[in-house]
Amino acid sequence: MHFLLDQNVAKAVAEMLVEEGHTCEFSRALIPADAADPLVAIAAEETGAILVSHDTDFNKIAARVVKGHKNRFRKLSRVALQCSEPEAAARLRENLQILEVLLAQAERRADKRVILFIQKSTIRTA
Repeated sequence: MHFLLDQNVAKAVAEMLVEEGHTCEFSRALIPADAADPLVAIAAEETGAILVSHDTDFNKIAARVVKGHKNRFRKLSRVALQCSEPEAAARLRENLQILEVLLAQAERRADKRVILFIQKSTIRTA
């Protein structure tokens, strides 16, 4: 899997993903570090990456999509880290297989998105 990490994601998450055999890069390698969230989402979708973020700002993107562009982000999968920063790498590692299964299931749907919320002791999808 290929991941695009938002600027607020700890380096430990990137290191863990590489250790697990995945590729990843920080959004700042592609776009300015202070780029607006929709631009980060576009970069992830255009590169086919799963967006990993440690804030909730991306939950509001769908509401900001302009009328006539509702198909935007139909392929943007996202991992929302809603646990503490020190726990993030370990919690994501524990749930990588679940993410893989969810992505495989999404391939059979018209809407390819998978959104996985990883919290301190639970996970949920949207």
